[in-house]
Amino acid sequence: MLTQLIPGVGLHMQFTRDHLNAAHELVRRQMQPTPQYIWPMISAEVGTEVVVKHENHAPTGAFKVRGGITFIDWLQRAHPKVPGVITATRGNHGQSQARAAVAAGLRAKVLVPYGNSVEKNAAMRAYGAELIEFGADFDEARGEAMRLAEVDGLYPVPPFHTELVRGVATYGLELFSEHPDLDTVYVPIGCGSGICGVIAARDALGCRAEVVGVVSTEALTAKLSVEAGRMVETKSARTIADGMAVRVPVQAAYDIYSRGAARIVDVSEDEIAAAMRLYYRTIHNLSEGAGAAPLAAALQESHILAGRKVGVILSGGNVDAPVFAEVLAGRTPVVS
Repeated sequence: MLTQLIPGVGLHMQFTRDHLNAAHELVRRQMQPTPQYIWPMISAEVGTEVVVKHENHAPTGAFKVRGGITFIDWLQRAHPKVPGVITATRGNHGQSQARAAVAAGLRAKVLVPYGNSVEKNAAMRAYGAELIEFGADFDEARGEAMRLAEVDGLYPVPPFHTELVRGVATYGLELFSEHPDLDTVYVPIGCGSGICGVIAARDALGCRAEVVGVVSTEALTAKLSVEAGRMVETKSARTIADGMAVRVPVQAAYDIYSRGAARIVDVSEDEIAAAMRLYYRTIHNLSEGAGAAPLAAALQESHILAGRKVGVILSGGNVDAPVFAEVLAGRTPVVS
């Protein structure tokens, strides 16, 4: 069982299997469980049995949709008079919040940094988001979103919250229920809801798997923080894996993955691009950078994985066409 007090939220993150089953029942009202497949060519590349958890098959094309469902359900019960939400994102979290909020009759204001994914921006607008561009990166957009919350009277949705994690943890529940014998699971880290959800599901189900967090060499805040034993900010986070492009770690998430993860692995931009190509070449699935990073880490650590059953989280497939075209051409896109 995972227990964590989240500063500023006032809720205890205490998940049992019953808590996750209840969240899963709620999530299943809006989406089917995503598949987890053992692909022989992927397994051959890594050199051991690999289970791919296909969150790229979820509505919105990413795992974040689950947290939007549980968060907005909680918000309507806990704060029934709130007219809407405001949040910051690089895309997948924003789609999740806009989709769930607008469907519930609420406003959804979403801030993104300048130069954000054109196609993710379009998807958020399609779900009804009021999109605002602000700042040079996610962390600057996040600060402005929290400031505007008071001005607009909207509920500020942080990147990490009990109800977000409870929803996201349902993909871990699906994965470990189907494959309780997993030895190692690789999960990308942005602000941390994904890896904390996997840790929560593992612990609630009593599984033995070691959870390995994955970051880009260009966005090392989570890895540096764990290594230092304290929160470490970075000066930049310019990576093709925009879902992991975070400079400032989230304390509540750090408190969980610093204890619950076996280690944090960093992968290069070239390794991420190669994993994106591998997914397309072998199983013809699109993966955005963050979604491919766990496979890149498994390939990097293949020398220690022989005989182990490995899970990799393909967390999302929302990559802009020009970026993916560059990747398929054998190049690694440069993030300015």
